[in-house]
Amino acid sequence: MNAMRVLTVNTGRPVAVPYTDSKEGLTGIDKRPVEGLVRVADPGPEGVGGSGLAGDAVCDLRHHGGSNQAVYAFAREDLDTWERELGRPVRNGWFGENLTTAGVAVGQALIGERWRVGAELVLEVTSGRIPCRTFAGHVGEERWIKRYTRTAVPGAYFRVITPGGIRAGDPVEIVHRPDHEVTVELQFRAVTTQRELLPLLLTAGAALHPEALRRARAYVARQG
Repeated sequence: MNAMRVLTVNTGRPVAVPYTDSKEGLTGIDKRPVEGLVRVADPGPEGVGGSGLAGDAVCDLRHHGGSNQAVYAFAREDLDTWERELGRPVRNGWFGENLTTAGVAVGQALIGERWRVGAELVLEVTSGRIPCRTFAGHVGEERWIKRYTRTAVPGAYFRVITPGGIRAGDPVEIVHRPDHEVTVELQFRAVTTQRELLPLLLTAGAALHPEALRRARAYVARQG
């Protein structure tokens, strides 16, 4: 595998579109690579905090942003796969990711795994990204949510453990791997297409996104 690094840091501005559920009809999903240093910090709790990246818009705080979805990363290798599948260019940031990475197996990252990006920033994996109506409208492909879900390559959300500045080209170092086997891919399958996997998520404990943890606990309670 090539050296793990950030290819681009991507941020989005609010844009009015007809395919979002945000009250103002705005979305920041179409993110673009930016030059220079970008500060990253905990944005605050869900429903209040937006993106962890300075200058990045999150327009629907009901479903996006907040401490447990402060930063979103997607592997360039996986974007390349979608380029071949869709038969058209897929540029960095087009999937709404803040970090487009190279050499990182994002889908195999463990829930609770910690990455140091650049000199200071430390991020912790919380979950995969669940596709929404805004994402489907932005991509403009038929049955997009089903197609995206079927691949189980959702990219990864992070919370901010240590704030810091990052820029394109910064190295990514895995500084902690927890003692369980709950990957981003497994977590995504459990909350979407394979609910029977939900009990396995409990081994990730409090590192798991609170909504996924709630679903896992509810499933176990129902199944006895």
